[in-house]
Amino acid sequence: MCGIAGLIAPERPNEIEPAVRRMMCAMLRRGPDSEGFEAWPGAALGHRRLAIIDLSPGGHQPMLSEDRSVGVVFNGCIYNFSELREELQQRGREFRSQCDTEVLVRGYQEWGIDKLTSRLRGMFAFAVWDEPNRTLSLVRDRLGVKPLLYAERNGEIAFASTAGALGAGGLRGDVDSAALLQFLDCGNVAGDQCIYQGVRKLPPATILQWKNGESSERVYWSVPQWDERSKTTFDEAVEETERLIVESTRLRLVSDVPISALLSGGVDSTLVCWALAQLNANVTAFTVGARGDSSDETEQARQTARQLGIPHEVVELPAARPEMLEEMELAYSEPFASPSAQAMLRVSRSIKPMATVVLTGDGGDDVFLGYPFLYNAWLAQRTAARIPAFAAPVVRAAAGWLPRIGPLGRMRNFLGYSTSGLRAYTDASNRMPYYERCGILGERLRGATLPHHTLAPSFDSARHLFADVLKYQHRMHFDGEFIPKVDGATMYYSLESRAPFLDQKLWEFAASLPPALRFRGGVLKAVLREIARRRVSPAVADRVKQGFTVPVERWLGDRWTSALDVLTRPNELERQGWVRPGSLAAPIAEARARRWVPQQLWSLLLLEHWLERQTAG
Repeated sequence: MCGIAGLIAPERPNEIEPAVRRMMCAMLRRGPDSEGFEAWPGAALGHRRLAIIDLSPGGHQPMLSEDRSVGVVFNGCIYNFSELREELQQRGREFRSQCDTEVLVRGYQEWGIDKLTSRLRGMFAFAVWDEPNRTLSLVRDRLGVKPLLYAERNGEIAFASTAGALGAGGLRGDVDSAALLQFLDCGNVAGDQCIYQGVRKLPPATILQWKNGESSERVYWSVPQWDERSKTTFDEAVEETERLIVESTRLRLVSDVPISALLSGGVDSTLVCWALAQLNANVTAFTVGARGDSSDETEQARQTARQLGIPHEVVELPAARPEMLEEMELAYSEPFASPSAQAMLRVSRSIKPMATVVLTGDGGDDVFLGYPFLYNAWLAQRTAARIPAFAAPVVRAAAGWLPRIGPLGRMRNFLGYSTSGLRAYTDASNRMPYYERCGILGERLRGATLPHHTLAPSFDSARHLFADVLKYQHRMHFDGEFIPKVDGATMYYSLESRAPFLDQKLWEFAASLPPALRFRGGVLKAVLREIARRRVSPAVADRVKQGFTVPVERWLGDRWTSALDVLTRPNELERQGWVRPGSLAAPIAEARARRWVPQQLWSLLLLEHWLERQTAG
């Protein structure tokens, strides 16, 4: 787990090293153990190292071939590197270290970038500079666990692990208004967009190759589609999933530094801790506590830890004020408003003195279908299959007469899903009407729209709604929120996170199962719950999903309410034209009176802090 950077600028050779070293400095917390820099005519690679495997200087990066023809910088972990190393040795390749990075160097020499990447099992973002061919290859892992951003201009290319690093190197543009609008709507900047103009995120499962000022991309993997005709039984799915969970957890124990784990009261993290117990791993589990709040899962986690026989510690969230607001814009170099990010920051800070690797339960809900909205989309799709096409407009019009809130509001949404498809789904989660109703948006955003809010109602989409929602969710929230949340918080405290449920083989198996099997009996992530029932307890299996969360809506209206004061004074949001001057006073007063603050104000609060730091920097 590290920070990587590089710049290829043949026409500006004297400016390359200062820019790359500034990028390396900006990623100090991602790699506090050492730094490395290597250069060729018109090209350079930089690296900040967090030593996990082979703590000796043998793991130093950039890692080069003996003749300096190939250079690699790498962030992540290749879990099957021992197997690949043995295969390469049998082909006559010699190794100088025990580090997984060297497999990338030797593998590139032996197989080339495509065949090498197809063999990798792990989480990774890496760059290969091929000096004889003057070619740069950028690669991101299948599920986008590790970040990688790049900027191209005037025949040059730069890359780094964070947007902030590219900014430090002087390689980004101004704030992008479309990306900022997406943040206000979703709480993150998703997909390949970046908050800065001229910067792009390399999509997951993608190889970018640059040569002579031109680049091309190709996708090397995609999530498999399920087969409705699959003959896999529920019991077979449970048994194979259990085997894969233990295997993927075992692979993530490769480390030369201490390992820890996260444990909520829910199913996914419990199964990871169960697998650790099965493997006799000496690992302490940590839980985020919110004492006195209904979201607190401390007691359930304690019971699970006792039952599994693993050491356990509780990390309490601060009660007085959101003390980590300042850390939010440091840990995430783009504005980021995921409420649970504060919990991740807090627990990462507590874990770091005792471990450098943490195993998490991330990914189980996404591929084993643990979210209610996915179940609703599946039911709506099945309902759409029973509605004659000629009747869809009538049903859609009737739904429009129903109230927007309460039980009838839920019926309105469901009928909308069943007749209008993805458009109805995006409308149900649309945060923009609040900004418009309160007259908040400033001149730089007034009249702007987002593509997913301009979709046409489509009965055809309704009949394919589950797949459409799954794809939309993966792009906007899995890739845009869940993955960056964990990477940003853990790396801010120089901690490597590993998620067994994000293993490619486990993901491929689960994604191939028909939704009816994964929703067996109308139960969310039925396969994982059955494993928990058999191996841990019925109480864990039946627990409602909650996870590591922070109730910011309630806390900003009560214990953290003073944090909103910054929005009632002259601020950067207003000065820069993103928010209409004076428009926030009334919404904040109303929220304080209700002791409940909408997520839109939370997003504005985070954006203000981020803009202040950008201006000061």
